Amino acid sequence: MLPSVQDATELSKGALGVALLFVSVGSIPAMFFVAGPLVARLGARAVAYSAAAFAVATTLPGLTSSFPTLVLALGAAGATSGILDVAVNANAGRIERVTGRRLMPLAHGLYSVGILSGAVVAGIARGAGAGREPILLGVSVCLALTAVAAAGDTAPVETTSSRGMRLTRPLIVIGLLGTATFVVEGGTESWSALFLTRVHDASPTVSGLGPGVFGASMAAGRFFGQAAGRIGDRALLVGGAVVGTAGCLLAALSPNAELGLIGFAIGGAGVSLNAPIIFGLAGRRPDAATAVATVTTIGYLGILAGPPLVGLVAQASSLRISFIVLAAIAAAVAAAATRLRID
Repeated sequence: MLPSVQDATELSKGALGVALLFVSVGSIPAMFFVAGPLVARLGARAVAYSAAAFAVATTLPGLTSSFPTLVLALGAAGATSGILDVAVNANAGRIERVTGRRLMPLAHGLYSVGILSGAVVAGIARGAGAGREPILLGVSVCLALTAVAAAGDTAPVETTSSRGMRLTRPLIVIGLLGTATFVVEGGTESWSALFLTRVHDASPTVSGLGPGVFGASMAAGRFFGQAAGRIGDRALLVGGAVVGTAGCLLAALSPNAELGLIGFAIGGAGVSLNAPIIFGLAGRRPDAATAVATVTTIGYLGILAGPPLVGLVAQASSLRISFIVLAAIAAAVAAAATRLRID
């Protein structure tokens, strides 16, 4: 929905990037100070409560017409989505421990299916003339229904800290690696539609395919990771980062929208298993809820900082240069992952 939001608020690419930074401003403190105590107190029910709050916040960007109101709307959406992220991942870690079955790649694969369906449907709706308000309201209704469906899960989620956070060196290292890779994921996911619109003059329907194709390839990669139990975590991280580098470079240098979409597909496949592996490493620790909350908070600094970074680089140079920067970050992740200690 970024092209519609930019048109309604009449913001430059740089100003839009700064506004997107307030997703992080709202999300990070909420994950650090609110999510942990909420999960400790409510257990799995935290998913339902946070999904309901996020449903309300989702409608707000559709009502903005200026930079200040957009900042407030994105701050609220960031806070509620951050709490929901921690609650969902902590609950997934609990289910893995209880059942002894691998779940994270499947859960994150279904998240990517959500990106695919949401982006494609929103692009089709925009192409048919629908405004941002009814589209975001439809998303809000889906979230509200999810909250109702999750309300029956009342299991406790184990944690040894009332804050849900523990800043130990191993968790910080894992989290920082996630931060770098999530910069690539967040930047590509959020700006792919605008890249196709501004660089290749693509129609709303085609530009909506950017995050849709990205989400589809991420889903495919994660479902592959769910089945590829014999491939080690390090190999998946390094190989995925190399593929992600190639995808970002292809998108950045693409002469047309078709090759741009192929680049986004390759990039999505490359970064697809980062989140499941990172959260899986945390979730297999004895105090999984605390570890997941810590790694999520640190790692999501990247997925939330990625969109404003792309916007600021684009304002200083171009959107093509922004994606070259993302490719360089992905290459750095590949190098760092080769030295990551995985127990």
